[in-house]
Amino acid sequence: MSRFSVVILNWNGEKLLKQFLPAVVRHTDPEKAEVIVADNGSTDRSLQVLAEDFPEVKVIRFEKNYGFAAGYNKAIALLDSAYVVLLNSDVEVTSGWLSPIEDLFEKEPEVVAIQPKIKAWKDKEKFEYAGACGGYIDRYGFPFCRGRMLNTTETDRGQYDDVVETFWCSGAALCVKREVYLACGGLDERFFAHMEEIDLCWRMRNQGYVLKVQPASVVYHLGGASLPMNHPRKLFLNYRNNLLMLYKNLDRKTWRKLFIIRLLLDSVAFFIFLLRGQGANASAVFRAYRAFWTMRKEYTPIPVSKQDSCIYKGSIVYAYYIRGIKTYTALRKRK
Repeated sequence: MSRFSVVILNWNGEKLLKQFLPAVVRHTDPEKAEVIVADNGSTDRSLQVLAEDFPEVKVIRFEKNYGFAAGYNKAIALLDSAYVVLLNSDVEVTSGWLSPIEDLFEKEPEVVAIQPKIKAWKDKEKFEYAGACGGYIDRYGFPFCRGRMLNTTETDRGQYDDVVETFWCSGAALCVKREVYLACGGLDERFFAHMEEIDLCWRMRNQGYVLKVQPASVVYHLGGASLPMNHPRKLFLNYRNNLLMLYKNLDRKTWRKLFIIRLLLDSVAFFIFLLRGQGANASAVFRAYRAFWTMRKEYTPIPVSKQDSCIYKGSIVYAYYIRGIKTYTALRKRK
């Protein structure tokens, strides 16, 4: 039995497998980890490519596309390794990338999830949007990272090379103790895709677990391989799932206070999309709220919200647009 299982979820990703899987195989020590591709019912040549070019890679075949959340849950439930790595199919790993993560798990057994430093594949001097060097949220549920504030990503100059506790670890390269992943319910399958890793990390933190970033491990993420940043479908999922995440991880009193402000902020975004002639994006915001209002009945808010030191007590939107704070370092200095 391998100690780590590196699981790559694939759906019609023949091109990405050819481009990124060779480095995963080359830089993942087979004595420590097995590399697995969980195929979400691909209809392209993905399975043929895996059989012909990567015979050493274990393949789990699903009959249809279950989405990011359910696909990973089904795959991880079939494994028996102590740790699982949820690795996007568009991530390029580097030599020895798993070793610093393994060392941190050994040194700090209270840590249950770790992400590496995630840099942009297209511009390898910069942090990547989806996770950068450790994720956080503000009190209204807006995520940001060390190295990425809203849409601004920083150049990596070693300014975030310390190991620190984080609120969430990116689903692009999420290393987690398998038993904790399963005990916390895994990724919320009703989310389908987007925000599900932040929700899972929040549930872990609500149960007292510790999450960290290990910058000594470096990977490069292409990003946008499934949907572009402002695609209406992606916007719909992000808005809907973010609202659901707040509802299920906060107590009802706290949620009610925050929801009024979130409604105001998202209404501003709705009208900005309209003014820019982006009707499909404005519609995505409206549909997200309508879907949230229906789906919220499936969830029960927690009894009491935990005071979490990794939740920024202010508003990232206000800090970014009004105070002109564009970096995590500046945010920490001007709290």
